[in-house]
Amino acid sequence: MPVKVLIVEDNPVARSFLTKVVRESFSDQLMISEASDLETARQRISESRERSASTEVSGNDQPNPFKLMMVDLELPDGNGMELLAELSSYPATKIVTTLYSDDEHLFPALQCGADGYLLKEDRFEVLVEELQKIVRGQPPLSPAIARRLLTHFRPGGATGNPTALSAPSAFQSSRPSAPDRQQPAEQDRLTPRESEVLTYLSKGFTIKEIANLMGIKWFTVNDHIKSIYKKLNVSSRAEAALLASKQGLG
Repeated sequence: MPVKVLIVEDNPVARSFLTKVVRESFSDQLMISEASDLETARQRISESRERSASTEVSGNDQPNPFKLMMVDLELPDGNGMELLAELSSYPATKIVTTLYSDDEHLFPALQCGADGYLLKEDRFEVLVEELQKIVRGQPPLSPAIARRLLTHFRPGGATGNPTALSAPSAFQSSRPSAPDRQQPAEQDRLTPRESEVLTYLSKGFTIKEIANLMGIKWFTVNDHIKSIYKKLNVSSRAEAALLASKQGLG
């Protein structure tokens, strides 16, 4: 069953660019729908819900709602945050794609339910890598946005904006705080394939480069990375590389 994606963007050039980013980011079969305004986006979502409801009633197939939504903030008939707020309970990963990196757009978008925030001005390769974080359960954030969040929530970094101060709840991790790391239990030891991926990660290779070197798909590399992070109880490439070095894999 194809993975359904909705791209809400009024600029046709940007829409085409984002479509290419999505196709490059995932190896799954994709069904991409486009909308240039809020009205069309709501129509696409409504149609998808109706089809899902009809499949549930008939029992012919499994419901297939949108799994990924990429939403621009400034649209001809309103603000993308309206759509995010309306879809707070919709079971999709919702990502803002915009040119605005300021607090006045960032934090309200997160409060409205955005699961990620990407800047369309970023390089193609950067956007692809950020989108791939979805597979690892990490929020896709443009590097500039990640830095802004860190600055805001460091001591003395907040501007006194109450919206900014309440924003962390949108991205608080559900992962429990890690105890002191020890050698993994027998059942959690890395497989030879995972060790190979970890070795490449520690050497600084990108996901695409690792896939090429190992002769496998990007999605498979992402699966290995997700498993590595879980087994080693880490949440970043840097942490994984450090443990790889300690284990003599670097």
